[in-house]
Amino acid sequence: MIHKVDKAAVDSFSEDRIYNAKVLERFFLKLKENESHSSQKINMVHIGDSHIQSDLMTNEIRKNLQQKLGNAGRGLVFPYQLAKTNGSYNERFYSNRSWESYRNIHPFKSHPVGLSGIALWRDNDGFAIELNIKDADYKFNSIRIITPQNQNMFDLALSSQTKTIQSTERKIITYKIKKGEAISTIADKYHISIADIKRENHLKSNNIRAGRTLKILTNETRPKNITSSEFVPLNIESDSFSHYYHSEKALDKIFLIPNKEASKYELNGIVLEKDNPGVLYNSIGVNGAKFSDYNKYPLFFVQLKALHPDLLIFSLGTNESYDHMEASAYIAELRQFIKNIKDQNIDAPIIVMTPPPSLLKGRRPNVYVQDYAKHIIETAKTDGFAVWDLYDEFGGMDGIRNLKSSGLIGPDWVHYSKKGYEKQGDLFSEAFLKAYDNFKLQN
Repeated sequence: MIHKVDKAAVDSFSEDRIYNAKVLERFFLKLKENESHSSQKINMVHIGDSHIQSDLMTNEIRKNLQQKLGNAGRGLVFPYQLAKTNGSYNERFYSNRSWESYRNIHPFKSHPVGLSGIALWRDNDGFAIELNIKDADYKFNSIRIITPQNQNMFDLALSSQTKTIQSTERKIITYKIKKGEAISTIADKYHISIADIKRENHLKSNNIRAGRTLKILTNETRPKNITSSEFVPLNIESDSFSHYYHSEKALDKIFLIPNKEASKYELNGIVLEKDNPGVLYNSIGVNGAKFSDYNKYPLFFVQLKALHPDLLIFSLGTNESYDHMEASAYIAELRQFIKNIKDQNIDAPIIVMTPPPSLLKGRRPNVYVQDYAKHIIETAKTDGFAVWDLYDEFGGMDGIRNLKSSGLIGPDWVHYSKKGYEKQGDLFSEAFLKAYDNFKLQN
């Protein structure tokens, strides 16, 4: 079911269902060269809203493409748990301290909102962030830390070491009170003060009773070992985009700790890579986000360069539709988003996914996403990007009831089930790999 767009646009859908796939040829050429020489990491970056933040669709795409084209690592990750929101199941973050956070969907403030669309920061040290990899496929050899202006705010550690200091402490004995004894008698016997006895036993007065026991902090001393543990920082290197560490052994756990020379700590993202060539499929999503939210923060576009994108994929539009944004305004924000990327000298082919079918809050048909899909396709050729029409692939306006009966869409008629997102990921992977196969047949 193709939307009502001009015939030329309809004819430009390739057999694999990607519109204007010609713009992907230089990316496909890089994939083909890598298949021959197996020497490169291919960086794909998928940017979107809550459909992407959960990493359900994108993880399915990641797995499918890496199975065919090589697994170069997990790519960009972010401590969503520390920002008190949902994230990927592939990794988990823990911290002994709380963190401040701020999302790009909120009114603009001068918080360090960058690559992940969510700022995370603390104004003092004393923290350790533990990163655990849950999926063994994404053990990593390299970790890159992305901060505002590439400031050196964090150290890395694999483990802590225990230090032991020898000291002494006063010996404590237990004394049973005899009949007729006064607290002063006992104090004199052990050459300590009455106040010492009262403090050690939480007594409010000098009254004591025979048969009870007292803890006596004597003036005798005994040796005592005091142990403390501290993280052992690793040797970190840096380049123009990040501070990083490389390990010969694949890792599944690491700690981010304070750099002692820093006075504040701001984290925009972490990139995990293996030593293998192949695909890095980076996903960036913020619940509730629109193109205009990303456009508010220049730091996002500056830091996007740290991922060295070879291909960009956009999945936004659902939240614009809930604002009843007209298609012309939506396209204007999309164009501004692309301009902001190109202003950073990022020259990568683009695939725009049309937003999936949904219902508006009153359970009315969401005609806005239908209109966005139509305008995205009509704009693609003049603006030089490719389109994968998820709206059409999932049945469009007429298919949403079938999505419900198939268990693909959630109870809010906006978000999809795990099964639904995985199906979206499988459909895109299939279309993408078919377009790549078609390219190889012709070249």
